[in-house]
Amino acid sequence: MRIRSGLTVLVVVTAGLVAGTGTAARTAATAKAATGSPYCGITWGSGTKAAGSLSSAALVEVRTGRHDCFDRVVFEFAGPVSGYTVTYGETWTEGEGLPLSPYTAGDELLRVSLQAPAYDDGHAATVPYRVGEHTANVLRHRTLRDVVFGGSFEGYTTFAVGVRARLPFRVLVLAGPGSHSRIALDVAHQWQE
Repeated sequence: MRIRSGLTVLVVVTAGLVAGTGTAARTAATAKAATGSPYCGITWGSGTKAAGSLSSAALVEVRTGRHDCFDRVVFEFAGPVSGYTVTYGETWTEGEGLPLSPYTAGDELLRVSLQAPAYDDGHAATVPYRVGEHTANVLRHRTLRDVVFGGSFEGYTTFAVGVRARLPFRVLVLAGPGSHSRIALDVAHQWQE
């Protein structure tokens, strides 16, 4: 009887220690996930980004790129440009106000408003896109799903950028090539490691 009681106590104590260790390990793993380090050191956030002022330099090209930690959309202009507003939400066509979400792939939309026209001084288009057209190839991009032209009206040009989820992003104003300038939109692949 004493041996059985002793074994029972030993089994109960061992089970408690094993269960406690498992709980502690799970708690530590949960805490690490909740406070995980930023993905690739990215601390951009997903709030609205805006800067700069209106420019008359025309948009001349839109392209995309894949990077280890983010996908990029580049808007290139025929001169110095610094003005933009980028935020998550519905995007409308310039001048008409029609929603672009029905025509844009992705679970989330980034509304990109560039403070520069997509036409020259004679009002001739400087990019080959029509309102609602897909402007860039996003095949094999981890985050980007679509880039749709929303039009250009009274010096403002709009794009809907479809992404797979609401993710951190940043906007950069870059000089060059030559006398051109670029506004680059980088969207991270994920929030945390």
